[in-house]
Amino acid sequence: MTNIPEIFGINVFTPKVMKEKMSTETFAELQLVSEKGAPMTMALANEVAAAMKEWAIEQGATHYTHWFQPLNGITAEKHDSFIAYGDENNIIMDFSGKELIKGETDGSSFPSGGLRATFEARGYTAWDPTSYAFVRDGSLYIPTAFCSYTGEALDKKTPLLRSMEALNVQALRILKLFGRNDATKVTSSTGAEQEYFLLDREMWAKRKDLIYCGRTLFGAKPPKGQELEDHYFGSIRTRVSAYMKDLDKELWKLGIMSKTKHNEVAPCQHELAPIFSFSNVATDHNQLTMEVMKKVAEKHNFVCAR
Repeated sequence: MTNIPEIFGINVFTPKVMKEKMSTETFAELQLVSEKGAPMTMALANEVAAAMKEWAIEQGATHYTHWFQPLNGITAEKHDSFIAYGDENNIIMDFSGKELIKGETDGSSFPSGGLRATFEARGYTAWDPTSYAFVRDGSLYIPTAFCSYTGEALDKKTPLLRSMEALNVQALRILKLFGRNDATKVTSSTGAEQEYFLLDREMWAKRKDLIYCGRTLFGAKPPKGQELEDHYFGSIRTRVSAYMKDLDKELWKLGIMSKTKHNEVAPCQHELAPIFSFSNVATDHNQLTMEVMKKVAEKHNFVCAR
């Protein structure tokens, strides 16, 4: 039986891990950056990078990646190994503060909303210290924002962070009008459900509409009434249950609060619901959940579609 408290967040660079790997002063400075928006110094970035690298290598990581959410609807990542030349050309494992807080990716093939010409790539990733780094598939994943050289948002995270800060400023202003001068910060929370379909891989391979479009384009018309009510909240099939168990386990390792699972209305449709959390973290978790869903489905000879 899975011991949830024992495995929960084991692949995440949590505050508990930070306290073990960093000095008390470094941890306190990082908390000011993530919670109060204090400026990030290069000295602090170097100390955090060293602690993060040490922990990631202990988890079996050989590479790191700035994980971002461009405007193409999915996440993106470029992996670099920790290896570098040391003294006398010896190989060492290195990760600097500069590499942690900023990256440059070839942004020429990502949508930009017409902000720049295609040949003017200049896409930069910037570390988001409010969302925890994690290890997955042998790489250290660092959540980042993706912006142009002049500061325009090229992703979905940057507008979210800006809107959260705008909400914080205006909510504090309103609270002060009501005499709540003790309030210092207002945050928002989100809990995004994931409704998905599990399709047998062999059956999916016979449907070109599903392969090329990810949805049904031909076939019998769906029923208009409640003819399929026996599937909604019905008994979960053994094969699907095995998938759900593996999915929960992988999500818990990544610190994702997977809570509820059940059959949905349509045939082969199911639902996963997490406990709500800080909006920025919840959004990252939602993207990660969709990726993990597809990976775990492959192990069970399913195709996961949403």
